Amino acid sequence: MALIVLMEDDAATRTLVASVLRKDGYDVLSADNGLSGLALIRQNKPDLVISDVQMPVMDGFAMLQALRADPAIMAIPVVLLTSLQERAHMRIGMTSGADDYITKPFRPGELREAAAAQLNKRQMQAAVQTMAVEAAVQAALEDQKHHLSYLYEQKLASELSEKWPSADGTSDDEKFSNATVLFVDVLHYAALAEKLSSSELSDVVRQFYNNAGDTVHLFGAKHMQFVGEGLLVVFVDSTDTDSVNHGLRAARAALGLLDAARRVQKFIHSQFPTHRLPRFDVSVALNSGPVALAKLEDPLHGGMHILPVGDTVSATLLLQKQAYKAGWQIAASVAMLRGVTGGVTTGGRALVALPGRSAALDAAELLGLALQA
Repeated sequence: MALIVLMEDDAATRTLVASVLRKDGYDVLSADNGLSGLALIRQNKPDLVISDVQMPVMDGFAMLQALRADPAIMAIPVVLLTSLQERAHMRIGMTSGADDYITKPFRPGELREAAAAQLNKRQMQAAVQTMAVEAAVQAALEDQKHHLSYLYEQKLASELSEKWPSADGTSDDEKFSNATVLFVDVLHYAALAEKLSSSELSDVVRQFYNNAGDTVHLFGAKHMQFVGEGLLVVFVDSTDTDSVNHGLRAARAALGLLDAARRVQKFIHSQFPTHRLPRFDVSVALNSGPVALAKLEDPLHGGMHILPVGDTVSATLLLQKQAYKAGWQIAASVAMLRGVTGGVTTGGRALVALPGRSAALDAAELLGLALQA
């Protein structure tokens, strides 16, 4: 049974949070200030700490600093509780070593998700280890050059296509309560199109999307399709991916797409050294939530087309555009990151305003995998 130490000076909030956590089966020890809470942590070595920021005697930031300075308890994850007015100060908490934060007022579901995500760290770190098998695949992708023979690429595509899902001829949509959506878009595409001929641009685009298709296939994508110059990919949990969840596989694919872009940049540099082209780069967004794969009949040409639909999909497309403006190569919603807690490393975090949506999306920059020794 997981043990949680809760620090909150407001008695009503403390009672509410403790009640929600105990209802989920956790043991909870409570304190009304940071100093008393720190003593409980040192005495009981809990699995998780949930702490308010503004408290008497010792506030949440001071408690966090003391916890991270103590080797005996420094590895315990910490979730901070903060009011809307304190949002500007949360960078201090995250920089000081907080693992997550929740803004008051919050829904019980948000609290449950944040607690479960932190307590899932050990399990997720084990899942990351299973990805060691993919190291050879990544090395092969990094070594892959534009001069690979057509025969080799055809053989690889044939092997990968055996795992690729196809329409079953029915009109039933596939619905997933939780999936991860990845959207990657080529930056500076208009500038490339202006300076290259159509055949030259075709070579460049083919270089990237051949690599991109291989990458998402290798990490077990359920569905992919082009959206303009971008590529939309859906990952779901399945039985043939060594139990690595869809979020972690999507994160791995996103990092692989950055590698693919770097290979294309080398190709451009070697093929068009005098064109003064903008750097070939991509921007990626990741988001998790409910997704439906709608099966649509083509009335003109016959056959079946699959279209990913839902708020998760539309939010991912919008997040990619806004994240690029913020300078993030890979942006991931906090909903997605909570599913891979302990498995990835992140950078900046912000509330990202999405055009046409009433609420901003809590997101962070994904930097890499948190591979453990």
